Amino acid sequence: MSTISIRRAARAAIALAAAVAVVGAVPSAAQAKADAVGDFSVTLNGTTYDPSPGNDAKVSGVTPTGPIRVTGRHVTFTIDPSTLGVYDYSLTGAASPDRMVSRPTVIFASKVPVLTAAQRSGTTVKQLEVRDGTVVITFATAAGKLKVQAKDAPTGGIFQMEPEFASRVELVHTLGPTLFYFVNPFTGKINFGDGADPVTPAQSPTGHHQMLLGKDSPQVATKLFQDGTVTRWSVEPGGRLGGVLGEDAIELSAGATSCTSRCQAQNQVRGSLTVPPLPTNPTPIG
Repeated sequence: MSTISIRRAARAAIALAAAVAVVGAVPSAAQAKADAVGDFSVTLNGTTYDPSPGNDAKVSGVTPTGPIRVTGRHVTFTIDPSTLGVYDYSLTGAASPDRMVSRPTVIFASKVPVLTAAQRSGTTVKQLEVRDGTVVITFATAAGKLKVQAKDAPTGGIFQMEPEFASRVELVHTLGPTLFYFVNPFTGKINFGDGADPVTPAQSPTGHHQMLLGKDSPQVATKLFQDGTVTRWSVEPGGRLGGVLGEDAIELSAGATSCTSRCQAQNQVRGSLTVPPLPTNPTPIG
């Protein structure tokens, strides 16, 4: 067994022992904080990169031979190098005071750039960086590049895709089978969710969760289409299309800036803006 596999097995054993010890109990504040910490690993060409806490793993100049699997404590997804699309972007429902689901849930069935065969040719992993709960993967092709950034967290600004080609790139978002887009009556903005009310620890100590709420977060991008399950965006070179979950998705913010350089997928305004009431009985668009 490899060192990486041994470390993963040891972590799993420790996590299982901890879970058995607290079955039926509401986690302490310290335990809840520990549960919220992310831990990504990435499997590329059969090798799993899972650096120890506080360290990072970097890989460059690799030609992917199959799907790339990103696995975290709170978030999982797969990238298909043949399309440069992200598939089955899911929340695991792992223990956390901020979690919005209590079981594995597909949030996006796919996030796919519409590229020609020429734009996708010669795809390589120009750079892969994994560190604790963050991952950055930059793909290079014969015609440009595409960067995927993600955070392993149950809420916040936790994902973005940045195409960098000579012209605009269309990105198509398709929600998971239990989610839908709706107009938030308190903000007038478009959110997505599953319509389920939050569940408190008093109601269900092991199944408690916040309301599932999210939104697409465009920067230098124009929406081309919207219905109950799909959005299509045209992203300018240097722009990006991100994803935001939780309170950040309904805060009364001013919207995205026109940043085209060093725009990060991070949580910069959480708690600093007015948060409206939770939507009641949201209705799918269309």
